[in-house]
Amino acid sequence: MPVRTLALYAQRIGKVFASVTTWAKLVREHGWRRPRRRLHPPKPTVGVRATQPNEAWHVDTTIIRLLDGTRAYVHAAIDNFSRRILAWTVAARLEPTTTCQILIAASKHLVSAGRPLLYADSGIENINGAVDDTLFSACLERVLAQIDVTFSNSMIEAFWRSLKHQWLYLNSLDSIERLRTLVEFYVEQHNTQMPHAAFSGQTPDEMYFGTAARLPAELAAARGRARDSRLAANRALACEACLVQHPGPTESPIPP
Repeated sequence: MPVRTLALYAQRIGKVFASVTTWAKLVREHGWRRPRRRLHPPKPTVGVRATQPNEAWHVDTTIIRLLDGTRAYVHAAIDNFSRRILAWTVAARLEPTTTCQILIAASKHLVSAGRPLLYADSGIENINGAVDDTLFSACLERVLAQIDVTFSNSMIEAFWRSLKHQWLYLNSLDSIERLRTLVEFYVEQHNTQMPHAAFSGQTPDEMYFGTAARLPAELAAARGRARDSRLAANRALACEACLVQHPGPTESPIPP
């Protein structure tokens, strides 16, 4: 029981009439607390990881509240291997057909034969007859996150977190048109300009289309050259020059 509940219960059964603060003091002094030994199930540290583009996709919807209190729904599909946003839209209502439009637009990016696994949650926008027909026509196989597999749909949820907190919430969301413009800018920057740490500097577009395979090695070589240049510059400094630039706490700069 919580301490306040325990104090009232002791009074109800006629055992102890003491204030909550007295109970709390005695609990601290005597260590009257049960050990907390709850064992949590292990959580996967690495989620679904594809080995090539269009092997696994994620689709999801997030809700954005505008300044006037109305809601807007942002739908998107992301490629698991490259983190590239394949298709997106902003809608004023949550409709099943919106997911169909996203999947049809994303399927146009299929550059090789195959049947991508589509990870989705169990929302009504993802499980309905129209989506089922679209999955069949687009050669997609749906996997329900945390139902068919133990993994969550965390990859696209991580994108939502970045989109909201690093961009949308820094702007005035006064209309759905404004929201659509902001999302369009961020998706374009995410795909073409923002290097991903998991790809050693490559952008999602470069990973998806395979256009910068040598970039990680080139960046590593450039970092090595910069490090060697800094070491050479530091070693070339004489003691007098160091003292002039960084005098000690009790030292004065040496006059030139």
